[in-house]
Amino acid sequence: MSTRAPNSPAIRAAFWMIGSILAFSAMAIAAKQIGPRHDSFEIMTARSAVGFVLVLALATATGRLQEITARNLGGHALRNIIHFTGQNLWFWALTMIPLAQLFAIEFTSPLWVVLLAALMLGERLTKVRLIAATLGFVGVLIVARPDMADLNPGVLAAAGAALCFATTSVVTKKLTTGISILCILFWLTLMQFFFGLAVALADGRFRLPTAATLPWLCLIGLAGVTAHYCITTALKLAPASYVMPLDFLRLPLIAVVGALIYAEPLDPYVILGAAVIFVGIWINIRAEIRPKGHTEPVTPV
Repeated sequence: MSTRAPNSPAIRAAFWMIGSILAFSAMAIAAKQIGPRHDSFEIMTARSAVGFVLVLALATATGRLQEITARNLGGHALRNIIHFTGQNLWFWALTMIPLAQLFAIEFTSPLWVVLLAALMLGERLTKVRLIAATLGFVGVLIVARPDMADLNPGVLAAAGAALCFATTSVVTKKLTTGISILCILFWLTLMQFFFGLAVALADGRFRLPTAATLPWLCLIGLAGVTAHYCITTALKLAPASYVMPLDFLRLPLIAVVGALIYAEPLDPYVILGAAVIFVGIWINIRAEIRPKGHTEPVTPV
């Protein structure tokens, strides 16, 4: 009977994914902590400022500044406007619905990618992909249990964020031809800093960080960059069919965090709906890999 070596790519990918899960969870907790003091635009401005400094420091330390170019600046702008919108909807939803519910709805994003890729990239919409998308939609209904007569704005914001994140992924797939991830992160943090600052100043008031909120804002910026770095590294080490189910561990983790820190009830409907969403994602991933017999690591775009 064979066993995996402790330093095998799969095990190393699992550790990187644990880092990503912890980073995303830390960002959610930090944002919830400072929600009463800072609005989502102020949070995004601070997050982008911290992220920009970190990306620039990484590019300088690794000698990769030459990767940062102004090629396809319009594509960067489109991507960042969509992502900025989705991120602000996510932070807004964070203040209105439980963490577990927010994460469950967010996990429909890969299923929206299936539909959007057919519309925007011309990819074939197969029967399996339609089944996967349907399961994802059913899972959202189980989690959100929307009252059509009085829809919760937090649920609508979370659903809008998931759709924006999916659209961002599709736009990024087109953008990454010949453009490095480091360059994309550079323009992401720089553009979104000015987007956030402009909107935050629109009402003539910008609440500066206090001694109490500054550490949380720095944590949000650090966690955002760390999460992107960890998940990208994990996807380079192992196939997406292995990595993506690991990312789903964020949901039960954040449900426990919400229960322990914020006394949010562990709603069984969230777990049930999340399981249905996961089945849809899993069916789609397996269908994509099996026909090709592809076992090599998948490099993210």
